[in-house]
Amino acid sequence: MNVKGKYSRRKFVSTAMSASAISVLPGAQKLLSGFTGALGGREQNPVSLTTTPAWPDQGILNLAMSPYAKLRNVPVHAVTIEAGFWSPRRETNVTASIPSMGKLLEVNGRMDNFRRLTGKSTAPQRGPVYSDSDIYKWIEAAGFALQSDERPELRAVVDKDIRDIVAAQQADGYLNTYYVLEHAAQRMEPKTQQHGHELYNIGHLLQGAIAYYRATGDRTLLDAGLRFVNEFLWPNFGPGADKKPLFSGHPEMELALIELYRLTGDKRHLELAGYLLTGDSRIQFKPENYVYHFCGIPFTSRTHLEGHAVRAMYACCGATDYYLETGDQTYWKTLNTLWKDLVSAQMYVTGGVGARSDGEAFGDPYELPNARAYGESCAAIGNMMWNWRMLAATREAKYTDVIERALYNGINSGMSLNGTLYCYRNPLAFDPSSGDKIRNEWYDTTCCPPNLERTLASLPGYLYSTSNEGLYVHLYDNSSLDWHLENGTGLKIRQRTNYPWDGNAEVAVAPAEPAEFTLFLRIPGWTDTAKVAVNGKAAAGATAGQYLAIRRRWSNGDTATLQFDMAPQVLEANAEVVENNGRVAVQRGPLVYCMEQIDQGEGVALKDVALSAGKDSSSGFEETFEKDLLGGVLVLRHPGTVYEESADRSSLYFSHNAPPRKSRPVRLTFIPYYAWANRAQTPMQVWTPMARA
Repeated sequence: MNVKGKYSRRKFVSTAMSASAISVLPGAQKLLSGFTGALGGREQNPVSLTTTPAWPDQGILNLAMSPYAKLRNVPVHAVTIEAGFWSPRRETNVTASIPSMGKLLEVNGRMDNFRRLTGKSTAPQRGPVYSDSDIYKWIEAAGFALQSDERPELRAVVDKDIRDIVAAQQADGYLNTYYVLEHAAQRMEPKTQQHGHELYNIGHLLQGAIAYYRATGDRTLLDAGLRFVNEFLWPNFGPGADKKPLFSGHPEMELALIELYRLTGDKRHLELAGYLLTGDSRIQFKPENYVYHFCGIPFTSRTHLEGHAVRAMYACCGATDYYLETGDQTYWKTLNTLWKDLVSAQMYVTGGVGARSDGEAFGDPYELPNARAYGESCAAIGNMMWNWRMLAATREAKYTDVIERALYNGINSGMSLNGTLYCYRNPLAFDPSSGDKIRNEWYDTTCCPPNLERTLASLPGYLYSTSNEGLYVHLYDNSSLDWHLENGTGLKIRQRTNYPWDGNAEVAVAPAEPAEFTLFLRIPGWTDTAKVAVNGKAAAGATAGQYLAIRRRWSNGDTATLQFDMAPQVLEANAEVVENNGRVAVQRGPLVYCMEQIDQGEGVALKDVALSAGKDSSSGFEETFEKDLLGGVLVLRHPGTVYEESADRSSLYFSHNAPPRKSRPVRLTFIPYYAWANRAQTPMQVWTPMARA
């Protein structure tokens, strides 16, 4: 979200706080007179919301009525993640991360920005123009957490914040804490739309409000968002000579509007999203602006990923949502073109995206530097969000493979194991001697921390999907599903596994009554072999990178077992990724591994080591599960070489015939990439040179 230099970076009735209620707040009359319109909501008939399904049973995306969605989401509350890989992360998220971030947002003035507008605070406005979104993403994280469990203390805090937020809404529906009072003249001006994040902020408000509504049935914040869209935005902005043009600036509003459409059935919300995805020629910017912002020109004219990585990922999310509702084939063609560009030339082995710090941007094809990798946490999350939508459109496991790669690696690395420190960027090599502190408690641009929190809180909603044929199992972890098939038949699923530390999983199936349906089991693309059995009888057709469809009459007590090959793999990069020529990365199952210098022998520097591998690159690995290390991780060790300094080779340039450096054998230690930078400051690398034969 960089703004440095050239670029800025079931029906439920309730109503928002009324103007009469606001008028009794201290200092309210003085502030009211300073606004372009009177503050506060007014009594109104609430917008009707869908009851298909009822509000508690809507998933991360409500695709129940989306005509081009082949998969439907399972609600977060229907899945319980039990003791295993993800449960400690999620528990830390809800007991440490979300509460501590709420306090930091408070301390750093994010809520005072709202309260000052109603006389409840005398603090000045603090933070960048997009600071409102920090609060909205945090509310979304809380909303997803409340979908899993009742947490009265958390809900009380959020309810209080929501009251303060809606109290700051102007009479015309506008809601933004920056472009008011002293900045009111800049509100919704073309230049402000470019860099001011007004639509970005309200997009996150809508997403946070929807998640909170689906958790609690409370639509107070949602009604404020609807007022912004229906009473302020739609009557005054959009296509037509009688309206002012819009420029998205930072894509986000597009996908939020479409989820709002799924909730309201109001086609104006879908149409407005389509308008933003097309752009409006009445607002003209330089060509480089359309690259950086990844909006303003027709999405369907895009041929490759470029510009700000988070903006591009969110734009792709919105465009996929638009396709899921309209079936527009020009969008689908573009989405496939961009996805191919992503996985063939632009994505890190960790699932991260965004090569350049300058503009937080995609680089040229195959430009994937390691130490200079930006890999913003928000961009990896955007990658996961986009592939979740592509999966819904196709039912193809290649999208789930990307989801898993990003989730276990480039996203999971973004939050410390104690849940209170965050990586904004996620490089694939790091040297602390640069003075850079990679994990921090707070960033003034604090988009990543609450984004990570909402992802972990929503995780149960990503494990399964339904179709008219049956149930899809996407991700493997100890968990219980209590839901139903699309024909209404009750269904419980229980997974038992030590994934990702081993490749065995048991999926116990318990329909409410015997029923014929298909169970789709994902076979990860990374496994060399996979074995599947049902009630002990082998099932044929398990193929890496595909879903295995098992159609039968399922009864309570039926069990499917899976076994994936978890042998460590040594990966090479395409030769076009010049920085990684002669280097390899280590992956085991879905986890990418790295080396931290602290784990190597005394006096061994990462810059001097190489991996020694024979013809079978996966041989030679020693696996040890160390329960007291980094929350419990499987450590890999492999023979390697450490080179000594050589005077003949110390110059910037030297003869090819210079004597080779002396070397000695060493045992190299690898840990999962997600766990790096959780101990002392120490060098780290993912890609390691191969020893010369």
